[in-house]
Amino acid sequence: MIRHLLLVALAAAAAAPAHASSFAGTTGGTTANGASNTSGSTSGDDKVVREARDDAALFVASEGRVRGARLEAALRALREGRAEATGASDLDLARAILAR
Repeated sequence: MIRHLLLVALAAAAAAPAHASSFAGTTGGTTANGASNTSGSTSGDDKVVREARDDAALFVASEGRVRGARLEAALRALREGRAEATGASDLDLARAILAR
């Protein structure tokens, strides 16, 4: 069952709009607060987001019915650290985590 949900979530992530990945951050360019980030991201928030991938996959596959603690922490970190994420839905952010 979980394997099936993960496959569905991965398929959904592949179909998600390309712009959604901007919420989950990148390894280069500029961060939300304007600082340059060309050497790769190692912040605690990025680690929280990376560790939420399994929870995000289940959340997307269940159409928002299954919410894990790691996903909740990642959603909070994204909304606190990135202005563009504050107006995004939980489902959009979960898809962005998967698209990373």
